[in-house]
Amino acid sequence: MPDLPSVAVAAAAAIGGILVGFLARHLLSGGSVKHAEQYAERLMAEARAKQKEIVLEGKDEALQLRRAAEEEGREARANAQRTEARLFDRTEALDRKTETFDRREEALAARQAELDAELQRVRENQQRQLVELERLSGMSASEARQSLIGQVVGEAQAEAQHQVREIERHAHEEGEDRARRVLTTVMQRIAADHTSEATITVVPLPNEEMKGRIIGREGRNIRALEQATGVDLIIDDTPEAVVLSGFDPVRREVARMTLLKLISDGRIHPGRIEETVAKCRSEIEVVMRQAGEQAAYDAGVPGLHPELIKLVGRLKYRTSYGQNVLNHCVETSRLAGLLAAEIGANVNESKKGGLLHDIGKAVDHEVEGPHATIGADIAGRFGVNPTVCNAIAAHHQEVEQESVEATVVQIADAISASRPGARGENLDNYVKRLDDLQEIALSFPGVERCFAIQAGREIRILVRPEDIDDLASSRLARDVVKKIEEQLQYPGQIKVTVIRETRAVDYAR
Repeated sequence: MPDLPSVAVAAAAAIGGILVGFLARHLLSGGSVKHAEQYAERLMAEARAKQKEIVLEGKDEALQLRRAAEEEGREARANAQRTEARLFDRTEALDRKTETFDRREEALAARQAELDAELQRVRENQQRQLVELERLSGMSASEARQSLIGQVVGEAQAEAQHQVREIERHAHEEGEDRARRVLTTVMQRIAADHTSEATITVVPLPNEEMKGRIIGREGRNIRALEQATGVDLIIDDTPEAVVLSGFDPVRREVARMTLLKLISDGRIHPGRIEETVAKCRSEIEVVMRQAGEQAAYDAGVPGLHPELIKLVGRLKYRTSYGQNVLNHCVETSRLAGLLAAEIGANVNESKKGGLLHDIGKAVDHEVEGPHATIGADIAGRFGVNPTVCNAIAAHHQEVEQESVEATVVQIADAISASRPGARGENLDNYVKRLDDLQEIALSFPGVERCFAIQAGREIRILVRPEDIDDLASSRLARDVVKKIEEQLQYPGQIKVTVIRETRAVDYAR
């Protein structure tokens, strides 16, 4: 059992400790409360200071806003006052203008009344004058009006006719000068050879003995050759030469090539002749196709159908009045292209029309009809456009020309055919054409004399002035041209000039 003093001491110590702890906690809690109260007072002081600042700032901002509002109000009142002043000024100006317009309207009304009265007086005066004029002239107003209109119309018609004649004369002069320059320019740029017509071909022989071999036993070789080629062989006294005669140049060329091959080979008999003729015909076909391709290249007309190329090449051995038709077509194509470029027409269509314009001559011995129509049909079947087909068909005016390119092709064809040396004809045909021209001109009444000049390319007709006046002279020229076109065949064109001359002669004694 513990002793009481120790317990008491322990109890006292415990009690003391409790008291000390209580006192310590009390002291600590009292310090915290005091500290909190001080912190709270400090916060309250700061809040009151902040509140005062916020209140002061709010008052300042409110004061500024009130001042700005007052300033805006003053400006708005000033603007309103200025606007009101301008409106007032405009109202006064409008009032003044209205008063001015009212005064002018009154003045115009008064002036209109005066003018109406004056117009009435003028009408009354005109009526009195019209009645007086009708009495003096013995004509009514409508009759006088018709008479005056007729006089004015007559004068106007006379003046118009004079102007028309002057314009026609001026246009004719300018047109001729322009056409002359264009044609001269174009023709100077074309260089072509002269041609001559021939219906025979001479084949040279190495010796006179070869003539007998060509004739053969009892003439069988020459008969076989003539039958196979369709060409006449003339073996006469011409030394070392055989003459091939025929109007078909392709056949003559086949016969010439055949004869040269037979002479070179030395084997001449009917079987060999037929074999050589067939081979030469095949070679001629190749030559004509190559000639067509070269012609298209020279003319600058690409893209033609192969069949058209073949037909163009067949013209290599065709002539017209001694002029090679293939060369003529190429020349016409070039001329047409140059003419089209000068006047602004389609150059490609003009060149194509010029190259193909005589293509019908390649088959005209096989097909009935004019070569121009035949050529147009052939070109149309092989995809040539209608404009070029019309140029082909119309280059001899057998159908109506539908485009300027058709006219260009016709002109180019005439230039190529009528240039010096392009075509030839024998003396008999030439003399006959001159006689026919003069006979046609003399067949018309009133013709006194006529002269065919410039190698038959112009005929000048002298008429009796007492029988034919100026107007009849123009009609006579047209009638002669029409009759020449209907009755004669001629290359190029023929100019008809009618001359009417009157002379007055007297003598001073």
